[in-house]
Amino acid sequence: MTTKIFSIVTAIFGALFALAFSIIVVPPLIESGDIFGAFAAGFVNAYSTGYALDAIFCALILNAWIIYEMRTRPVRFGWIAIPLCIVPGVATAFAVYLLLRLRSNPQ
Repeated sequence: MTTKIFSIVTAIFGALFALAFSIIVVPPLIESGDIFGAFAAGFVNAYSTGYALDAIFCALILNAWIIYEMRTRPVRFGWIAIPLCIVPGVATAFAVYLLLRLRSNPQ
């Protein structure tokens, strides 16, 4: 896979997740206004708890990686991916960080 194709695929998947999040999650959140309830809904049963914990730990690992690379490899604007882990989510944050990292360190 070429760098250009990788960049395009990564951008598309990151954008698709952000779009899906905006369509599926944002309207009910606006309607209810209950941010804590929206977070807690990810833990209603064992299966959703597993998925929620996976996303939370992926965010923590991604944030550790970003913070580590702030010191060892200058990725311009890499910090932007940290708040993106919360909204819209890890998929978009990871895609953004990979694209920023690729742009800061071209092959």
